Amino acid sequence: MMKKIRIGVVNSHPIQYFAPLYAHLNRDNRLEVTALYCSNIGLRGAIDSSFKHALKWDIDLLSGYRSVFLGKRASKRELKGFWSLIVPEIWSEICSGQYDVIWLHGYSYAAYLIAFVAAKFKGLPVVLRGETHLGLRRSKWKWLIHKLVLSQTFKLVDAFLAIGLANRQYYLAMGVPANKIFDMPYTIDNDRFISAARLSQEERDAVRSQFNLPLDKPVVLYASKFMRRKHPDDLIRAAALLRDRGYDFSVFMVGSGEMDEELRDLVQNLELINVVFGGFINQTELPRLYAASDVFVLPSESEPWGLIVNEVMCAGIPVIVSDEVGCVPDLVKNGINGYSIKAAVPRTLANALELILTDSEKSASMGQQSLAIIRNWSYEQCRIGLLDMLAKTISSFVDQQERAV
Repeated sequence: MMKKIRIGVVNSHPIQYFAPLYAHLNRDNRLEVTALYCSNIGLRGAIDSSFKHALKWDIDLLSGYRSVFLGKRASKRELKGFWSLIVPEIWSEICSGQYDVIWLHGYSYAAYLIAFVAAKFKGLPVVLRGETHLGLRRSKWKWLIHKLVLSQTFKLVDAFLAIGLANRQYYLAMGVPANKIFDMPYTIDNDRFISAARLSQEERDAVRSQFNLPLDKPVVLYASKFMRRKHPDDLIRAAALLRDRGYDFSVFMVGSGEMDEELRDLVQNLELINVVFGGFINQTELPRLYAASDVFVLPSESEPWGLIVNEVMCAGIPVIVSDEVGCVPDLVKNGINGYSIKAAVPRTLANALELILTDSEKSASMGQQSLAIIRNWSYEQCRIGLLDMLAKTISSFVDQQERAV
């Protein structure tokens, strides 16, 4: 039998989108993926500063793959910026001889730098998968420093796993050769979300009734953190514009965060009676909410990807997403399954919503297209991309090592 390629993936903590991916990859008998976790936050429950809510995911995050929690402090570590994760135990784990490749998810924490140096010390190839794209807002001087430091560091990385077109363009702009970039799309557990979003009309009505949403009017959904960068207030302002144009529909605001009270005050000040706040909803319930809605809105600025867009597309509904969200070039096709709009311009959001709310046939067609697009953006494409990278990178790395000797 061919020896499995042993991959150590360095993550800050168990993440609801990645854990099922690791399980999927491990079902390939050529791969053995181990997640190296710096913290167990998300399992133990802790206050998420951006949600302003005690966060403990209600899905299984550890089945189907091997995981290692690094050190006794994993049960105490919080995620509060680069220096919050200094994990010396990662050095001995990477140098233990148990891994053939080290896969870093980004470079947001000091632990990732330790892992990078440890892998290089051990003579292991390092692959990087991150979320950055050129559309993220930075001051000019910050961008220059960012490019100066990372363009040099990236020369030491053996391969890059691009999550989408915008991410690939970022690596190219940083001087990474095209032959070192491999496609590994940013995706979710499509099967779970698609299955859970299959609702009968009675089930759909029951979800709406649960949240006091009308059964006979279109529902426009926002489901994300209530934070300024994501501009949830834009949807409320757009709703006021559409009300003044004579449209009758409901807005469903799902989430929590720093803007919670401000958004509720805005609804009152604009005298809107069609806005419902659903609060924080955990993972297992979300697909039902998506399926009970008619169109989804994410008006964020400076958004690395926006995996919530993947989720709602699994429910087969149209999406309206700002052009600063990283997933737009890959998942949002203007006039086909939704629209991309300018961030922080409620009028453009209102105009896009008007096009969907006034044409039920077009809305249904867009929803079908959303589902068709997302079916081909899956964990299976991730597996194919990873195997392609390993086939080319491992052999190239071994050749370099032999020439050095």
